[in-house]
Amino acid sequence: MATDRPGMRIKDRAEFKSKPRPLTFTAEKTVAEAVEAMCDKNYGSVIVVDADDKVVGVVTERDVMRKIVNTDRSARETRLEEIMTRDPRLAREDDDVVDWLRIMSNERFRRLPVVDAEGRIKAVFTQGDFVSFTWPDLMYQAGQMGKAMVTRNFPTLLIGGGVMIYTLLMILVFSLVI
Repeated sequence: MATDRPGMRIKDRAEFKSKPRPLTFTAEKTVAEAVEAMCDKNYGSVIVVDADDKVVGVVTERDVMRKIVNTDRSARETRLEEIMTRDPRLAREDDDVVDWLRIMSNERFRRLPVVDAEGRIKAVFTQGDFVSFTWPDLMYQAGQMGKAMVTRNFPTLLIGGGVMIYTLLMILVFSLVI
């Protein structure tokens, strides 16, 4: 997902370094165990990992609501592997922030596990984590567009400015003469 164009890598975001370790469980743990940990830590999801800490799935609050609560299944008897989203989209630390923000928005998912070069979980980014990036980026892009418009239209602005100064001078001269 890394691109050749300049951008900000996920691992360069301040949030990447400050984020607490993601909540992880193995697939055979119960939904009840995961929900208890999610409540204790105020997390909206758990990352399901294998013995090597590589991501195999994700279970979100929505999964619990739809697949456990709505179907009257027992959270104490249901294992995470039964309700997890298997093989979720994974970002690499060096991937571009804007690329993933676009993908998350287009594909309608809110949580993005971020892995290192070996595929081990490092962080979970949410769409909210990207919001602080988008406003400065949009402001920068607006500034660049403004500069481009001024540069592209410089001859017109120069002529218009000259005509305006000439007009003001003529008004001033006529007001002094009269």
